[in-house]
Amino acid sequence: MKKSRLEAFSDGVLAIIITIMVLELKAPPQPTLQALQPLWPDLASYAVSFVFIGIYWNNHHHLWQVVEQVNGAVLWTNLHLLFWLSLVPFATAWVGESGFAAAPVAIYGLVLLGAGGAYYLMTRVLLALHGGDTLLARALGSDFKGRISLWLYAGAVAVAWFEPWVACAAYVAVAIMWIVPDRRIERLLPSRRD
Repeated sequence: MKKSRLEAFSDGVLAIIITIMVLELKAPPQPTLQALQPLWPDLASYAVSFVFIGIYWNNHHHLWQVVEQVNGAVLWTNLHLLFWLSLVPFATAWVGESGFAAAPVAIYGLVLLGAGGAYYLMTRVLLALHGGDTLLARALGSDFKGRISLWLYAGAVAVAWFEPWVACAAYVAVAIMWIVPDRRIERLLPSRRD
Protein backbone atom coordinates (compact mmCIF):
# COMPACT_ATOMS: atom_id res chain seq x y z
CA MET A 1 0.00 0.00 0.00
CA LYS A 2 1.07 3.56 -0.58
CA LYS A 3 1.65 5.80 2.39
CA SER A 4 0.48 9.05 0.77
CA ARG A 5 -3.22 8.58 1.63
CA LEU A 6 -2.38 7.86 5.26
CA GLU A 7 -0.22 10.99 5.45
CA ALA A 8 -2.88 13.20 3.84
CA PHE A 9 -5.64 11.82 6.08
CA SER A 10 -3.52 12.31 9.20
CA ASP A 11 -2.62 15.87 8.21
CA GLY A 12 -6.31 16.65 7.69
CA VAL A 13 -7.33 15.21 11.06
CA LEU A 14 -4.60 17.15 12.87
CA ALA A 15 -5.67 20.37 11.13
CA ILE A 16 -9.26 19.78 12.23
CA ILE A 17 -8.13 19.10 15.81
CA ILE A 18 -6.32 22.45 15.94
CA THR A 19 -9.34 24.19 14.43
CA ILE A 20 -11.68 22.68 17.02
CA MET A 21 -9.37 23.78 19.83
CA VAL A 22 -9.25 27.39 18.68
CA LEU A 23 -13.04 27.48 18.22
CA GLU A 24 -13.38 26.59 21.91
CA LEU A 25 -11.73 29.90 22.83
CA LYS A 26 -14.32 32.61 23.44
CA ALA A 27 -13.57 36.30 23.11
CA PRO A 28 -14.25 38.40 26.22
CA PRO A 29 -17.26 40.73 26.07
CA GLN A 30 -15.22 43.81 27.02
CA PRO A 31 -12.60 45.33 24.68
CA THR A 32 -9.92 45.62 27.38
CA LEU A 33 -6.78 43.71 28.25
CA GLN A 34 -8.13 43.18 31.76
CA ALA A 35 -11.02 41.21 30.24
CA LEU A 36 -8.48 38.60 29.11
CA GLN A 37 -7.30 37.91 32.65
CA PRO A 38 -10.07 35.43 33.55
CA LEU A 39 -9.34 33.59 30.29
CA TRP A 40 -5.70 32.79 31.12
CA PRO A 41 -6.42 29.11 32.00
CA ASP A 42 -8.17 28.62 28.64
CA LEU A 43 -5.37 30.38 26.76
CA ALA A 44 -2.62 28.50 28.62
CA SER A 45 -4.20 25.09 28.07
CA TYR A 46 -4.78 25.95 24.40
CA ALA A 47 -1.15 27.02 23.93
CA VAL A 48 0.22 23.83 25.50
CA SER A 49 -2.16 21.64 23.50
CA PHE A 50 -1.32 23.47 20.27
CA VAL A 51 2.35 22.74 20.92
CA PHE A 52 1.57 19.06 21.58
CA ILE A 53 -0.43 18.71 18.36
CA GLY A 54 2.38 20.50 16.52
CA ILE A 55 4.93 18.11 17.99
CA TYR A 56 2.91 15.09 16.89
CA TRP A 57 2.41 16.52 13.42
CA ASN A 58 6.11 17.37 13.09
CA ASN A 59 7.33 13.97 14.29
CA HIS A 60 4.67 12.14 12.25
CA HIS A 61 5.88 14.03 9.18
CA HIS A 62 9.51 13.15 9.90
CA LEU A 63 8.66 9.51 10.57
CA TRP A 64 6.82 9.08 7.29
CA GLN A 65 9.83 10.33 5.36
CA VAL A 66 11.60 7.05 6.19
CA VAL A 67 8.57 4.76 5.96
CA GLU A 68 8.55 2.78 2.73
CA GLN A 69 5.26 0.87 2.97
CA VAL A 70 2.12 0.45 5.05
CA ASN A 71 -0.26 -2.40 5.75
CA GLY A 72 -3.52 -2.83 7.61
CA ALA A 73 -1.85 -2.95 11.02
CA VAL A 74 -0.09 0.35 10.31
CA LEU A 75 -3.37 1.95 9.23
CA TRP A 76 -5.07 0.83 12.45
CA THR A 77 -2.24 1.96 14.71
CA ASN A 78 -2.23 5.35 12.97
CA LEU A 79 -6.00 5.58 13.58
CA HIS A 80 -5.34 4.63 17.20
CA LEU A 81 -2.97 7.62 17.45
CA LEU A 82 -5.51 9.93 15.81
CA PHE A 83 -8.20 8.72 18.23
CA TRP A 84 -6.17 9.86 21.23
CA LEU A 85 -5.20 13.12 19.56
CA SER A 86 -8.86 13.80 18.71
CA LEU A 87 -9.56 13.84 22.47
CA VAL A 88 -7.09 16.70 23.03
CA PRO A 89 -9.67 19.47 22.32
CA PHE A 90 -12.07 18.01 24.91
CA ALA A 91 -9.34 17.61 27.54
CA THR A 92 -7.94 21.07 26.74
CA ALA A 93 -11.32 22.74 27.16
CA TRP A 94 -11.98 20.91 30.43
CA VAL A 95 -8.60 21.85 31.89
CA GLY A 96 -9.04 25.49 30.93
CA GLU A 97 -12.62 25.80 32.11
CA SER A 98 -11.83 24.12 35.42
CA GLY A 99 -8.83 26.35 36.11
CA PHE A 100 -6.47 23.35 36.20
CA ALA A 101 -8.47 21.23 38.66
CA ALA A 102 -7.15 17.77 39.57
CA ALA A 103 -9.53 15.53 37.60
CA PRO A 104 -9.29 17.44 34.30
CA VAL A 105 -5.49 17.65 34.60
CA ALA A 106 -5.33 13.89 35.24
CA ILE A 107 -7.63 13.17 32.26
CA TYR A 108 -5.52 15.48 30.10
CA GLY A 109 -2.50 13.42 31.11
CA LEU A 110 -4.32 10.18 30.28
CA VAL A 111 -5.02 11.55 26.80
CA LEU A 112 -1.35 12.48 26.39
CA LEU A 113 -0.32 9.05 27.70
CA GLY A 114 -2.72 7.40 25.25
CA ALA A 115 -1.33 9.43 22.35
CA GLY A 116 2.26 8.76 23.36
CA GLY A 117 1.55 5.05 23.74
CA ALA A 118 -0.21 4.95 20.39
CA TYR A 119 2.71 6.67 18.66
CA TYR A 120 5.15 4.26 20.28
CA LEU A 121 2.99 1.28 19.22
CA MET A 122 2.79 2.63 15.67
CA THR A 123 6.58 2.80 15.47
CA ARG A 124 6.85 -0.80 16.71
CA VAL A 125 4.35 -1.97 14.06
CA LEU A 126 6.28 -0.06 11.39
CA LEU A 127 9.53 -1.66 12.55
CA ALA A 128 7.97 -5.11 12.37
CA LEU A 129 6.83 -4.40 8.81
CA HIS A 130 10.12 -2.93 7.60
CA GLY A 131 12.59 -5.19 9.35
CA GLY A 132 15.62 -4.56 11.51
CA ASP A 133 18.21 -3.44 8.96
CA THR A 134 16.39 -0.46 7.44
CA LEU A 135 16.61 3.31 7.44
CA LEU A 136 13.52 3.33 9.65
CA ALA A 137 15.13 1.04 12.24
CA ARG A 138 18.31 3.12 12.28
CA ALA A 139 16.28 6.33 12.57
CA LEU A 140 14.18 5.11 15.50
CA GLY A 141 17.02 3.52 17.40
CA SER A 142 16.17 2.61 20.99
CA ASP A 143 13.59 5.43 21.28
CA PHE A 144 14.76 6.39 24.75
CA LYS A 145 12.96 9.72 24.58
CA GLY A 146 9.68 8.03 23.64
CA ARG A 147 9.87 5.58 26.53
CA ILE A 148 10.84 8.29 29.05
CA SER A 149 7.89 10.39 27.85
CA LEU A 150 5.48 7.55 28.61
CA TRP A 151 6.88 7.17 32.12
CA LEU A 152 6.65 10.90 32.74
CA TYR A 153 3.05 10.97 31.55
CA ALA A 154 2.11 8.01 33.74
CA GLY A 155 3.75 9.55 36.79
CA ALA A 156 2.15 12.92 36.11
CA VAL A 157 -1.32 11.36 35.87
CA ALA A 158 -0.87 9.84 39.33
CA VAL A 159 0.49 13.11 40.75
CA ALA A 160 -2.30 15.19 39.14
CA TRP A 161 -4.82 13.96 41.71
CA PHE A 162 -2.78 15.60 44.51
CA GLU A 163 -0.69 18.30 42.81
CA PRO A 164 -2.16 19.33 39.44
CA TRP A 165 0.51 21.99 38.88
CA VAL A 166 3.31 19.44 39.27
CA ALA A 167 1.57 17.26 36.67
CA CYS A 168 1.25 20.25 34.34
CA ALA A 169 4.96 20.95 34.77
CA ALA A 170 5.70 17.33 33.77
CA TYR A 171 3.50 17.68 30.66
CA VAL A 172 5.37 20.85 29.69
CA ALA A 173 8.71 19.10 30.35
CA VAL A 174 7.76 16.37 27.87
CA ALA A 175 6.78 19.01 25.32
CA ILE A 176 10.13 20.74 25.77
CA MET A 177 11.90 17.39 25.19
CA TRP A 178 10.10 17.00 21.86
CA ILE A 179 9.89 20.61 20.65
CA VAL A 180 12.88 20.10 18.36
CA PRO A 181 12.06 17.71 15.50
CA ASP A 182 13.43 14.23 15.88
CA ARG A 183 17.10 14.58 14.93
CA ARG A 184 17.58 10.83 14.50
CA ILE A 185 15.59 10.94 11.27
CA GLU A 186 17.00 14.26 10.07
CA ARG A 187 20.56 12.93 10.45
CA LEU A 188 19.80 9.95 8.23
CA LEU A 189 17.81 11.69 5.50
CA PRO A 190 20.73 13.36 3.70
CA SER A 191 22.44 9.97 3.29
CA ARG A 192 19.29 8.60 1.68
CA ARG A 193 19.26 11.37 -0.93
CA ASP A 194 22.87 10.70 -1.99
